[in-house]
Amino acid sequence: MEIKIVFDQEFAPYGRVHEGYELVGLLVAMDAIPLPEEGTAYQPSIESLEGQPVFRQFEEHAYGGMPVQLGVCWGHNTKLNCLEYHRDSEFNVGTDDFILLLAKQDEIVDGTLDTSRVKTFRVPAGVLVEIYATTLHYAPCHTDPSKGFRVAVALPRGTNTDKPELSDKRGDSMLLWARNKWLLAHPDSAEAKQGAYVGLNGENIDIKDQI
Repeated sequence: MEIKIVFDQEFAPYGRVHEGYELVGLLVAMDAIPLPEEGTAYQPSIESLEGQPVFRQFEEHAYGGMPVQLGVCWGHNTKLNCLEYHRDSEFNVGTDDFILLLAKQDEIVDGTLDTSRVKTFRVPAGVLVEIYATTLHYAPCHTDPSKGFRVAVALPRGTNTDKPELSDKRGDSMLLWARNKWLLAHPDSAEAKQGAYVGLNGENIDIKDQI
């Protein structure tokens, strides 16, 4: 699997690079968060990050005045495991280079996505990317196992918090894993063992030999 970079034209259907945001304070604040010894962690809203000037920019410019949360996904990872989507774009920036495994929502056929559809894109440190609402994504992958990854995650407030109780489960509600979070799990993933909808067919992609 070839790893492209987000400046390549191939990234255009999945998202775009943004400039003009005040990212320095955010990156410093993220760098102060200790990495877990193994695996990944995610916190949707972190006070030290939301106190940075860029938080207001996300509210006003990225989301047009909507309530926003700013958290971080961090740790060590090289595998696909799952793919998720939201009803809104997600904004990411990392303290170090990281890699995103992406696919398109319209590539889901009868509730299943073949993992051969997944593309990989490297995001350089300090580059802000928007991941479109129609783009399937999940936990970033590190490019250096000694450093891991720290990736900021900006989303509408409430996303990825407790799953709401539904009166019925028609349509894609069976994929709903958390608030504003629809998830397709690979059968080999921990999420599948926890009861997540199994919707990924094929190889559980692992890029450890390519980085």
